[in-house]
Amino acid sequence: MKTPIQEEDLELFRQQVQDAERLAHDRAEPYRRKPPPIPRPRPPQLPEQETKTELAESEVETGDYLLFARPGVQRRVLAELQRGAIEVGLEVDLHGFRVEHARALLAEFLAECGHRRIRCARIIHGKGHGSSGRQPVLKQKINYWLRLYDQVLAFCSAPRHDGGTGALYVLLRNPNKRVRAGPG
Repeated sequence: MKTPIQEEDLELFRQQVQDAERLAHDRAEPYRRKPPPIPRPRPPQLPEQETKTELAESEVETGDYLLFARPGVQRRVLAELQRGAIEVGLEVDLHGFRVEHARALLAEFLAECGHRRIRCARIIHGKGHGSSGRQPVLKQKINYWLRLYDQVLAFCSAPRHDGGTGALYVLLRNPNKRVRAGPG
C-alpha cells in the first residue's frame, strides 16, 4: 500500500519547482543513432611478384644469419638494429604455423605495426628444427616476404638473448615521413 504524500512535502515540492517551465513534449528524448565506428585499414596483401617487383623467391638466399637493408638505410642505424639497440615496439611469434597462415598473420602484423606507428618489431620464425628435413621453411619465406613490403626498411637476425637466428628485428619506415616519389 502506498503511503500518501503529506501536505507539507507537497508544498515544499511546489516551492522548489515553481520557476520550472513545462517542456514542449511529454515523451522521453528520441533515440539517437551512434556515429559509425572508424574502421581500421585493411591489412595489406602481399604484393604479387609480377606486378610489384621482379624479385623471385629463388633469387633470395637464406643463410643462417639474415641481413637485409634497402638502399639509403644508414650503416649506423643498421648496426643499432643488429645490436638490438632500437626498442622493439611489437612482436609476433610465427614459428609452428603453416606457410599460408603465417603469410596472413605477417600481413596483419605489419598492418598493425603501421597503425600503431611502430618503428622496430620482432618476428619469431623459429629455426626449422621441427620442419621436415629440418630446414627452416618459415625463415626462408619470411626472408622473401619482408623484402616485398615497402614499409620494411631493413631486417636482421636477432642477438642470441632475443632469439638468435630464430628471430628477426625488422626496421619499419617512419610513418611520419612521406615516401618520396621516384622518377618516372
